[in-house]
Amino acid sequence: MKSAWFILVFGAVVCAGTLRLAAQESKPTGQASDEAAIRDNCAKYVEAYNRRDSGTMASMWSPEAVYEDPHTGERVTGRDAIKKQLDDAMAGDEDAKLSVNIDSIEFVSPNVAIEKGTAEVTSGNGEPEDSVYSAVHVKRDGKWQIDRISEWDAPTPPPSNYEHLKELAWMVGSWVDQDSTATVQTDCDWAKNRNFLTRSFAVTVGDQVSRAGMQIVGWDPVAKQIRSWVFDSDGGFGQGSWTHKGNQWIVQSTGTLADGGKTSAVNIYTKVDDDSFTWQSTNREADGHILPNIDPVVVVRKPTE
Repeated sequence: MKSAWFILVFGAVVCAGTLRLAAQESKPTGQASDEAAIRDNCAKYVEAYNRRDSGTMASMWSPEAVYEDPHTGERVTGRDAIKKQLDDAMAGDEDAKLSVNIDSIEFVSPNVAIEKGTAEVTSGNGEPEDSVYSAVHVKRDGKWQIDRISEWDAPTPPPSNYEHLKELAWMVGSWVDQDSTATVQTDCDWAKNRNFLTRSFAVTVGDQVSRAGMQIVGWDPVAKQIRSWVFDSDGGFGQGSWTHKGNQWIVQSTGTLADGGKTSAVNIYTKVDDDSFTWQSTNREADGHILPNIDPVVVVRKPTE
C-alpha cells in the first residue's frame, strides 16, 4: 500500500450530510462552533491535497506535530519534516485524489479533540487505497491544528455472495397476495453482508395467523447455484434449487412434513414488474400422491405506509 499515512489524515467534509446539524444543536454553543471549525479545516486540507499544495497542508499541523508511519514505524516530527514527507508522498502521482469521511469528533477538553474516520486515495495507477484513522486536534491561540495522527489499513470487507444473489434483489420488500378467504404477506430483506436473503411469511385467515414461516435463500458454492431452505410453524421444512430463465425463477423443491411425510413440487416465480410477480406450483406430490397444480397467483408489493 502507498504510504498514505498523513495524506489520508484527518477527516474532510467530503461526504454530504456529515455535519450532523441536529446533533450540534444539542451541544454547548462553543463546542458546536469548535467542531464546525475542525470540519472546515478538514475540507480545506483535502482541497489543498487535491491541488498538491503541501505548504498549506503542513501549515495546518502544530509546530511539534508527530506522525508515526504504521508500515515503517518512522516518526515524522514538525512542520518542515511533514512538508517534505508530503512532497515525497505526492510525487509521481498527479492524478491521486483524497476523500475522507468523518465518523466522530469527541472533545476530551475544551482545547483537545479526537477525530475518527475513514479515508480513501484514488488514482489512475491502481485500486483505491483505504485507511482508518484517528487524529488529535489542539486549539492554540484560537486556532485548531493537527497534533498527532494514528492510521492503519482499513479492515478487509467480509466475503459476500451478493454478485450471485443480486438477480433476486427485486424481491426485497413487503409483498401481499390475498383473496376472499386469506391474506399472505411476505417480507424479504438482506441478511448481514448480503450473503443471504431472508423471507418471512404469514398466512392470515380472518384476524388470526393460521400459518407462518421463514425461507432463507443463498448461494451454494459447491453446487454453483442458488438454493433455499424453508421452515414453517407446523413443524415442516424443505429445500429448493433455483434456476433462472428470462424473467422466471424455477425452484425444484422437496420437503418433510411434521408427521414425516415427503413432498415435492416445482415452484415458479415470474417477475411482472418492480411491484408485482406471479407464483405458481406444479408437479406437486405428497407421499407419492399427485396433487393438483396451483395456478399463477398475483403477488403485489405492499404500499409504503
